[in-house]
Amino acid sequence: MSLSAVIAAAGVGSRLFPVSRTITKCMLPVLNRPVLDYALADCIAAGAQRIAIVAPPGEGARQIRHYVADDPELRAYFDARGWQNKYKPAATFPGDITVIEQPRTSGSYGTALPLIYAADWVGQEDDVLLVSGDDLLLRDDGGSDLADLVAARTTAGTAGAVAAATVPGTDAHQYGLLQPRTAPGGHLLLAGLLERPADYREPTAYINVSRTLLPVAAIGYFLAVRPAANGELQATDAVAALAADHDILIHSLTGRYLDCGNPAGLLTASLAVARLQGLTGDGWPA
Repeated sequence: MSLSAVIAAAGVGSRLFPVSRTITKCMLPVLNRPVLDYALADCIAAGAQRIAIVAPPGEGARQIRHYVADDPELRAYFDARGWQNKYKPAATFPGDITVIEQPRTSGSYGTALPLIYAADWVGQEDDVLLVSGDDLLLRDDGGSDLADLVAARTTAGTAGAVAAATVPGTDAHQYGLLQPRTAPGGHLLLAGLLERPADYREPTAYINVSRTLLPVAAIGYFLAVRPAANGELQATDAVAALAADHDILIHSLTGRYLDCGNPAGLLTASLAVARLQGLTGDGWPA
């Protein structure tokens, strides 16, 4: 069974306007790397043999294609000056990177669309990583939560797995939650979803962070998903329907989840990465 990855990167970035009008959201920098690069690195660490990036149409897709493509002339320029370590394009990934444009004129929107638009690209024998392209998971130990997700699914022997951040139960009302059930072997499996529960009483709650390992059969569930009350085609609805028929592992994160879809989130992520790399001085905010 081969492993492919679909990175959802077609958002317009309305919370980041006006800069995201010119630079597509996933290409905005966390220090000197675009947010997208962290998702690519995680997919590679997890063992993906092929990667599809579902991108905005037109200029946004062009920016992404330019970033993931090799530039032999620029590489030679860097080589001639001894800057080989600085030239590290995503094109160093040994597999195939495909950019798929998601139209804005389809009349549909939502988190389920990237896998729907990538459905024909996904191989018949593929497991699929569905990954957000506008946030990142930062690990102090250099590990990869996405690689851990794949390993945990293999150990549990489930059809798929969903990554979860944990929050105190007292904060559960702020989130849509992954509702767990305990399997005979002790693994936590996805039983369903809870939308911002007002009377949650467990000490810990699990929230979705848009990183899911799916069997190829999941595509049928995504194609069949219907709009939610707000009109959105939600990936979580498709995953919940899949979980009603198959065991889906809930895997808790080790790293820190950083939302880069707003200005404060981008700044927080840059400071966190700078601190991890020892680039900040005393007095910088946490």
